[in-house]
Amino acid sequence: MTYPPLPPTVLEPIIRLALTEDFGVYGDVTANLLVPETAKAELYFKSRDTGVLAGLQAAAQVFAMIDPAVTLTPHIEDGAHLEKGTLIATLSGPVRSLLMGERTALNFMGRLSGIATLTAQYTAKTSETKARIAATRKTTPGLRALEKRAVLAGGGASHRGSLSDAIMIKDNHIALAGGIEAALKTIKDGADHMCRVSVEVDRLAQLEKALPFAPDVVLLDNMSLEQLRRAVEIADTFDGHRPVLEASGGVNLSTVADIAQTGVDIISVGALTHSAVNFDIGLDADK
Repeated sequence: MTYPPLPPTVLEPIIRLALTEDFGVYGDVTANLLVPETAKAELYFKSRDTGVLAGLQAAAQVFAMIDPAVTLTPHIEDGAHLEKGTLIATLSGPVRSLLMGERTALNFMGRLSGIATLTAQYTAKTSETKARIAATRKTTPGLRALEKRAVLAGGGASHRGSLSDAIMIKDNHIALAGGIEAALKTIKDGADHMCRVSVEVDRLAQLEKALPFAPDVVLLDNMSLEQLRRAVEIADTFDGHRPVLEASGGVNLSTVADIAQTGVDIISVGALTHSAVNFDIGLDADK
């Protein structure tokens, strides 16, 4: 699936901060001394590993903000499978501008392609089930919009983008509210009609208390496989609204397939964004 580009109001401040960080006070003093101002060249972004591409829009925005004379021509789209040596995009224009943006563009593409690649590994493990893999809010501060988009490129789902996207009643909320029933009643009485409600439970007894309040989502936190299977059974046989069931906690590439087999609808994985390994992409002078 192809997603529309991020709005400039979201993307530009992120790129501007990254460029400001890399340029320092004087910009690229090396390129300014070694490269004639009129020199032009063509360079090529190429994959140095196998995985899934993400971050092309960020890379293009890097060069657009440095120099309008630079052209980035993509040969594939975000979400495309990469083999070692795959030609990703061609970059052409003034050499000084190409060199100034090289590292920032590669940092974005490497980070985001790493997230997309890890997400694709998780989704491959659950492809024979109905379970969807979702990211969490465990993102790099300031990069959430880009990292969430990278999860989508890898075949995953976004989950909440921010605290204001949906109501999510977690364990601390429940404790401070005086119990799960009190928390849900207060939320149901005061919530906007457009706001979906999710509640976290870590025991089956909590699930049974939550169901009569018709939450949209129940997050099953750190439950065993047997508890997850039983939770699905309880929700499926409940005489009322059946919420989306989300499994969370203890999820990794070794456990995710078994968790998906329990019948849950969503598996949220913080590792997609907090533990992805940088994907190796190079900018080379030869195709």
